[in-house]
Amino acid sequence: MYLIRHRLFAFSVAVLLFLPAIAGAQAWESLTPVQQEALAPLSKEWNTLQIQQQQRLINLAKHYPELDAVQRKRLHNRLDKWSKLTPAQRDRAREKFQAVRKTH
Repeated sequence: MYLIRHRLFAFSVAVLLFLPAIAGAQAWESLTPVQQEALAPLSKEWNTLQIQQQQRLINLAKHYPELDAVQRKRLHNRLDKWSKLTPAQRDRAREKFQAVRKTH
């Protein structure tokens, strides 16, 4: 009985810890067609991205309709390159970006 109660408690804690992440995540299928077009290079990994990443990218996609063809191609190229980086490479890129921002 103790073991069952302990496992049930552990499961409940896990659900409570991850529920906000699950609830805030947005499935690829729920994005608008414009958002999907803007973020197409990330379609395969979208559902694995952290909520904060998804929100930043959704905000980025808001400006997609305003971009001309060259700007859209540049955005897709950058997203494609980003999607191919390892998590460690992404962390380093973020650190570099933050360092450059602080100096300007």
